[in-house]
Amino acid sequence: MDNHTEEKYGSIQNLYCSDQSLGNHWLVLSVIHSFLSVTAFLGNTLILVASRKESSLHPPSKLLYCTLATTDLLVGLISEPSAAVYSVTLRIERDRKHWLGVCFYSAAVSTVSFTILCTVSILTLAAISVDRLLALLSGVRYRHIVTAGRTRALVVWFWISSILFASFSIWKYKIPFIFRHGIILVCLLISAACYSKIYLVLRQRLHVNYEEKAKAGEILANIARYRKTVFTALWVQLTLVVCYLPYSIVIAIVTVNGSSTFLHALWGFSAALVYLNSTLNPGLYFWKIRSFRKAVKDTVKQLLP
Repeated sequence: MDNHTEEKYGSIQNLYCSDQSLGNHWLVLSVIHSFLSVTAFLGNTLILVASRKESSLHPPSKLLYCTLATTDLLVGLISEPSAAVYSVTLRIERDRKHWLGVCFYSAAVSTVSFTILCTVSILTLAAISVDRLLALLSGVRYRHIVTAGRTRALVVWFWISSILFASFSIWKYKIPFIFRHGIILVCLLISAACYSKIYLVLRQRLHVNYEEKAKAGEILANIARYRKTVFTALWVQLTLVVCYLPYSIVIAIVTVNGSSTFLHALWGFSAALVYLNSTLNPGLYFWKIRSFRKAVKDTVKQLLP
């Protein structure tokens, strides 16, 4: 490999392809990524097929959940297979120059796709929290404020902005790292503010409505249904935080102090935990959203003899 090619691969090679340990943990990670790839793809495909039959959710809300399912499906289709190939190259690498290209391209595909899909997921979750807050505060005006067209335009902006920033991953890997973690922080703060406001408003309304006994039955029933949708979104949000937190901590340490064999391995396993989130989300939709659960059961009955 000539000097020009070496220089081209330099930044991402130093970050991703410098582990010389050839430890068996890379084979374990390859198996984990392969398994999670299949489960994420199948689970989210089933959710997307079933969502076509689901009619109880407001179309903009369903669009946001389908966007999440789409990003999780693409994780299983693109990010995890490339991560599995990357893990294999680190384990079997004997001739450094021979495997440099395979390591580079698999790491590049995994990194770029992961950055895009992670960013879109985080932005979509923040949008869901804002959507739930608007549904509470806007009342009957909610369906006029939150329309399918506006939500579709917002989702398109999520994808375009994420792709633009992720395109720097191959050459300047610190840019998407900083951007992604800045976005995560901002979106988590937005979500926390929205859910805190929802809690305070619901608490106030429940207190008032308990005193108005005549109207309490219908109003409290509506609040109960609304709370279910909020708890579903909150479960998805908390699951993402639990899966992303170890990875974010490892990334922060590597960015400040540099990588090592141990941190590189820890990085790999924490990334696998992030990928696990794409497999868990379909289970959360099935568990927490009754209409999705019924649609999934009907779809499975049609697919199976």
